[in-house]
Amino acid sequence: MTTLITGTGLLGTSFAQQAIKRGERLVFFDAQPNRDFLRHKLGDADVGIIQGDIRDLPALVGAMKDNSVTTVVHTVGLIGGKVASPVYTGFQVNIQGTINVAEAVRLTGVKRLVHMSTFGVYDRRQEGKIHFDEDFPRASDSAYGASKVAKEMVLEAYQGIYGFELVMIRPANAFGFGHFAGGSSGGEKVQNLVIGGVRGETAKIPNNQTMSFEYVYAKDAGVAIDRAATVPLPPKIAFNIGNGEVLTFEELVGSVKKALPNLSVDILPGDPPSFNPKVPMDISLAKQHLGWAPTYDMEAAFRDYAADLKAAGLV
Repeated sequence: MTTLITGTGLLGTSFAQQAIKRGERLVFFDAQPNRDFLRHKLGDADVGIIQGDIRDLPALVGAMKDNSVTTVVHTVGLIGGKVASPVYTGFQVNIQGTINVAEAVRLTGVKRLVHMSTFGVYDRRQEGKIHFDEDFPRASDSAYGASKVAKEMVLEAYQGIYGFELVMIRPANAFGFGHFAGGSSGGEKVQNLVIGGVRGETAKIPNNQTMSFEYVYAKDAGVAIDRAATVPLPPKIAFNIGNGEVLTFEELVGSVKKALPNLSVDILPGDPPSFNPKVPMDISLAKQHLGWAPTYDMEAAFRDYAADLKAAGLV
């Protein structure tokens, strides 16, 4: 059995750590594969690495066909403001790239496609006082959110026509040892806090990154993705993955300081956050159908995170 992972980022490698434990053969497909990061995350594991762009359909088809791929975990894409810089390129990578993944799955007979979506598909303009479940309306007025909604709808249409297995994961803001080339400013912010705490330095955080957020540790997310790739096809196809609470920035910093008390923080002047969610996601479907729940509380996650950075020689 072989799984192709699009992207060599935080969530794809966190899934890979789980898949390697069960002996899965893995192939990464990335336009600019970060081999150093893969070594840090996966050690000397024997994984395939193909340099290719998801906007190149023949390259995707060739990668899946040549490796007899049975499962695809689609994680690659641009995040946040990168999607709008410029938006034409952002949509080409995120939307056309996802169309290509779906078409390659169809052409090569891949059994299951696991798609990494986001909590950002939900229309926060309709946010109330209850948890978001997976049936909450999808919409966004940001380039990133709109592209993620479009990706989900493209895949649902493809699955409805061609019948391959589809599971979609909607994680909260994922944090963990990563490189953030895709543009995850939230993940990069948390890593800067952890590095500051380990080194006893002042973490400088832009004011626009001081929003409230729901978080999920990448290692917990990796387990969820692995379950999505391996459980018998569930009756639902979309699953929220979060820790069940929204933290203010002050609460986030407090959690880091519990694990790493030498942290200090300096907020850089600038515009305030434009996005400030208040309601967490409902993760009961993931518990029911994937057998998943987060195992790291925030303090334990930050301790583990710091250990990973130290082991990689980055702090």
